[in-house]
Amino acid sequence: MVSADGRLRAACVQMRSGLDREANTRDALSLIAEAADGGAQFIATPEMTNVVDRKGSRLLADLPSEAGLEEIAAFSQAAKDLGVWLLIGSLAIREGDKAANRSMLFAPDGSIVARYDKIHMFDVDLPGGESWKESKIYAPGEQAVIANIGRVSVGLTICYDVRFPQLYRRLARTGANLFCVPAAFTKQTGRAHWKTLLTARAIENGAFVVAPAQGGAHEDGRETWGHSVIIGPWGEVLAEAEDDAPGVILADIDIAKADEARSRIPNLALEQPFEITIINQ
Repeated sequence: MVSADGRLRAACVQMRSGLDREANTRDALSLIAEAADGGAQFIATPEMTNVVDRKGSRLLADLPSEAGLEEIAAFSQAAKDLGVWLLIGSLAIREGDKAANRSMLFAPDGSIVARYDKIHMFDVDLPGGESWKESKIYAPGEQAVIANIGRVSVGLTICYDVRFPQLYRRLARTGANLFCVPAAFTKQTGRAHWKTLLTARAIENGAFVVAPAQGGAHEDGRETWGHSVIIGPWGEVLAEAEDDAPGVILADIDIAKADEARSRIPNLALEQPFEITIINQ
């Protein structure tokens, strides 16, 4: 359990999910158990834990709604059996004619205490011809979410959200002192920006960042960056995966360090409203 003073051991589970939801669930459960064996009380898995498939028609062909998604029961039971807080970074879940990209936080009794649907869709055209149109498959969420676990206030976000600092600012100003950023970052953008963006979100908000990632070459043809990381509120790296191989990283978190960082650099408290003047010449 998370201690009353806000101390906990956090874990990132790094995966290489494929097309088979059942196989991916088995892989996730094995790594979750490994993290718990390492003393983790809060365990987070990456975006698209249950399936990584860029082909929308194939993904949606047999994807059930939340009520019929069998892996939810498996993760609930794992949280209960291990007595941990378990964030499934996201699951693909049928929502009408599209899917939701949904985080789920399970309490140590197995109950679902929070859900978050990814707000920002990854619709980009990258150098070299790499193109993604996530909004063709997934419906965006509209609601930010904070889950309070004692003194630890967890702001839930997913992957591309990390490029929208206003989301993290709102979360921080509403009380979040730890951000979860489960991801399936492309190899190209991950190499260039992954750690820099996560570190910026930590420093500018005086918050911890727990960022579990997908990594490696996936069955659907994509390559993801991996390099899961846990970052402290002063920008310090507390734990980091060296590559994109499946595995677990662990770090001890003292949430009082977020309070300390915010007192050193009180930018949340000192933020001022302003207007912009445009001068044309």
